[in-house]
Formats: sequence, C-alpha cells, structure tokens
Amino acid sequence: MVLYPHAKINIGLSIIEKRLDGFHNIETVYYPVSLCDTLIVEPAQNNAGTEKLNFVCHGIDLPGCDTYNNLCCKAYRLLDSTFNLPPTDIRLYKVIPVGAGLGGGSSDAAYTLLALNDLYSLQISDKELEGYASQLGSDCTFFLQKSASFGIGKGDILKHISLSLHDYYILIVKPPVFINTAEAYSHVTPQKLKYHLLEALKEPVCQWRNTIFNDFEDSVFSKFPEIRKIKERLYDEGAIYASLSGSGASVYGIFEDNPGDMIKLFPECFCFF
Repeated sequence: MVLYPHAKINIGLSIIEKRLDGFHNIETVYYPVSLCDTLIVEPAQNNAGTEKLNFVCHGIDLPGCDTYNNLCCKAYRLLDSTFNLPPTDIRLYKVIPVGAGLGGGSSDAAYTLLALNDLYSLQISDKELEGYASQLGSDCTFFLQKSASFGIGKGDILKHISLSLHDYYILIVKPPVFINTAEAYSHVTPQKLKYHLLEALKEPVCQWRNTIFNDFEDSVFSKFPEIRKIKERLYDEGAIYASLSGSGASVYGIFEDNPGDMIKLFPECFCFF
C-alpha cells in the first residue's frame, strides 16, 4: 500500500496559555499543501528475524531515525498493543524537511495509522483514529482531516473551515536551520488573544499581513535573523502574505503570480510551490 503524507502550513498561531500538563493552548489554522513524503506499508516479506516491524527510511537524513524513535514506528506499536498486528514492512521516502514547522513527522504517523487500519481491516472508526493520532502528536489529528482546519487546545481539537488558496501560489523556503518545537515554546510568553483568527481570515489575503500573526516569530527571528530576512525578502519579491510556519524554520509566502523564478534567490534553501 502506497500513501503520500502531505505537509501543512500554519496561518496564524497564537500561544494563549501554558497547560498543567506542560503543553500549551493555542489557536491556529492548519492548511494542507501538496508537498509530500512517500509511505509504503505492506505485510512483511521476510519474517525470519525476531522483530515484527521492519522500518527503512530513504531521502532526507533523519537524525535518530530508527524503529524506536520514528513516528511511523510509534504508530505501528500503538496499534500493535491493541490489535497484535502481523509483521509489517514500512518504507518511508522522506521529502518534507525536519525541524521545519511543516508537520512532516506527524503526517507520516497519521498516514501510518490510516494504512494499517486499511491494510489489516481493523475497522477503527474515524473518532478512534483521532484518539490514536492525538497520542502521537498535537497536530497528528489534522492529517486525518486532509482539509483546512481551525485548531485549538493543544492544536488537536479541530473544526473544519472553508478556506481555499487554490487561486494563489505558495512558496515555502526552508533555511539550513533546525528548530526544536519544545525549545521554541520555552522562549515564548503566552498571552491573551490579540485578534480573532477566523474573523481575520474573512478579509482578503492581501490584508492578512496586518491582521494575522505567528507568536513564534519574535523569538525565532531574534535567535535566527536569517529567517527574518527570508520573510522580508518574500515580501520584497511580491508576496501578499508571508509567515513563519509553526515554530519554524520554514517561511512561506503567498503570491498572486507564479513565483517560480524566485527559487534561484534561495539556492541554499528548500523551496516548494
């Protein structure tokens, strides 16, 4: 079974308060983009060894990528603890960069749940899948939705919203910087909501620059001024809206015209549109 776990960008991200469990309550909009990994999940071809799960990763180098740490493997073990799954081969071809704020690992995990449910006819309901996904990551449940969603709580309480950017172009730039999400949260002071995100989204995209913000930007830009410069460059080159995605390090720009020629402006970065 072959699946294509997709990335996301965050449109607005407010960090409201720290929770008693150590996480933070946030408000954000997740928007799916077609940048994707390739995930192959199938019954084990060779079960001569003692391990039930054979995991192989290709593409972008993932530090510590093994059957213990990788989220695909954690997804397998989570379902295996309940359903005693057959021995399984999982191959991941990694394209979505890590430490980028694009949700690649969470997407891989969510799609692994979907694949195992289908492959082995586990008959797990959508609601139950959401419960499993929330155990793997705060944004994992979004990748089961596959449509724009408003996220609150830890980012795992979702509401589908009607939002389409199909008339625009999105350029994502990933500088050679890795940002740890937990560390990024430690440098942000939670605060009450400064604006109503869903109301701001009703305005034309060209107005978002003045009304929609990502609370991670101040601290991230202070530590990594090169990321701030990317955002400024995107605006200089005609973006009608630009923002850090998640806790970074990726910055995206929304354009009315095809920004294909801009890729040469960021030769050291990851670009997608």
